[in-house]
Amino acid sequence: MENPAISVDGLRQRYGDFEAVAGISFDVGGGELFALLGTNGAGKTTTLETLEGHRAVHEGTVRVLGHDPHGERRKVRPRIGIMLQDGGFFADLTVAETIDHWRGFTPGARGRDEALTIAGLAGKAGVRVRQLSGGQKRRLDLALALLGRPAVLFLDEPTSGMDPEARRATWTIVRDLVADGTTVLLTTHYLEEAEHLADRLAILHRGRIETSGTVAEVVAGHGDRISFQMPGHLRVAELPDLRGARADIRVDGGRTVASYTVDGTGLQTGLYELLRWADAEEVRLDGLRARSASLEDVFLGTAEGAAR
Repeated sequence: MENPAISVDGLRQRYGDFEAVAGISFDVGGGELFALLGTNGAGKTTTLETLEGHRAVHEGTVRVLGHDPHGERRKVRPRIGIMLQDGGFFADLTVAETIDHWRGFTPGARGRDEALTIAGLAGKAGVRVRQLSGGQKRRLDLALALLGRPAVLFLDEPTSGMDPEARRATWTIVRDLVADGTTVLLTTHYLEEAEHLADRLAILHRGRIETSGTVAEVVAGHGDRISFQMPGHLRVAELPDLRGARADIRVDGGRTVASYTVDGTGLQTGLYELLRWADAEEVRLDGLRARSASLEDVFLGTAEGAAR
C-alpha cells in the first residue's frame, strides 16, 4: 500500500517475559476503516496504545501519518483523535462545560454546538456528566475525540454501553467521517459492528494476526450452516450426510441441536438434500435454520483453532 495513514511492520511488545504482541504487520489506507478484533488479552489494546504514542516500540516499526507516534508525538498528536474505553470525566461538570474544557487545549477545535450535534448530545448540554447514561457518556467521549477534526481516529470499543438505536446512530456518524476522508482504526467486541463498518479487518489471537482482509475475504471458505433440533426418536447415526458433511451435535438451551457445515457453494444443495431426506423419512425438522457463514463463525473458529 502506497503512503498508508497507519503502518505496522513486525511489531513486538513485551511486559517482562510476556510477549503481548508477537510480530504483527498491517497497513491502513487514508479514508479507510480498519477493525482490529480479538479475544481478551489478544494484544489489541497494546497495539492501539503503541499507535497512539503511549508506548515505545520494543521491536519493529509503527508509523502514523508518516511519523513515529511516540518519538515524534508533537507532529502526530494534533492530527489524531482518541476515544478510550473510559474517558475519565469530571462527574460534576456539565456536558457543555466538559466540551469547553477540552476545547481549551485542542488547536483548531470545533465549536461546542457542532461537537454536541455530531455526537447527538445537543439536548444534553446542561446535564451533569454523572447524570448521563453509559451510552451517552460514550457519545461524549466521541465528541471529544472529534474536536480537533482528526485525520486519524482511534476508536476503542466505541459503542459499549449503548442501546441498539444509539449504536446504529454512532455507526452513521463513523461512516460519515470515513466518507469525508478520516482514517479510522476500530476495536470492538461487537462483530456485527465490524461487519457493518470495516473496509478491512484483522483478527488477533495471543498477540498474532490469525486472519485478515475484507469481511468477504475473511469469511470465505469457512462454510455455511444448516441446523435443526434433533428429533427425539432418531439416533445420530441415522442422520444423513450433506454434501459429505456429517452432523455436529451440541446442546443449546437444553435442546439437542444437529448442525452441518457445508462449503460456500453448497448451502442450497445441502438444504435440498436435507429436506428430501426428511420428507422420505417423515421426519419433522423443528427449528430449521440455514445461513451463510458469518464473522462470528470465523472469530470463534480462529480462537478455538489457535487454542488447540
